Amino acid sequence: MARRKQADETTLRVRNLIALDAAGLMRRLEARRGEMFVLFSRLRSREPMLQTLATRYTSATFQELVHLPVREQSVVDHFYECLDTMRWYFTYTEDMPSTAQQTFTTLHRRLEEAYRKLVATLGPPASADGVTVVEGEVLRREDKALP
Repeated sequence: MARRKQADETTLRVRNLIALDAAGLMRRLEARRGEMFVLFSRLRSREPMLQTLATRYTSATFQELVHLPVREQSVVDHFYECLDTMRWYFTYTEDMPSTAQQTFTTLHRRLEEAYRKLVATLGPPASADGVTVVEGEVLRREDKALP
C-alpha cells in the first residue's frame, strides 16, 4: 500500500512540474510577445525569442514521464512538440520581422490550444502556498435584466 501511495505522489509531482513549466512559458510568451519582435527587428537577434521559449525542466526523462498515464503522456508530448516547432522556426528563420510575427501568431495559437488541453488533462499547477491556481478568462458576459 505504501508503494501505491508513493507512486501516486510521484505522479502528482510530475504533473505539477509539467504544469508549472508550461504555465511559466505561456506567461512569458504573453508578457514578452510585442517586445520580442521589436528586439528582433532592432537587434537582428533571435535570442529574445529563444530565451522566452526556454523551459526550466528540460531534463525530464522516460523515468519520470512513465509515471503519467498514457493519455497524459500524449497530451504532454503534443504540447512540447508544438513548442519545439516554434523553437525550430525561431532558431533557423531568415524571415523578416513582420513575417516572423505572422508565423508566431499561427504557431502561438497552436501552442495555446495544446496548453488548454494540457491544463484540462493534468490540471493547473499548485501555487506556492499549496492552493491550486485556476486561470480563467471571461468569454461573454450577459447582463440579466432586473425584474
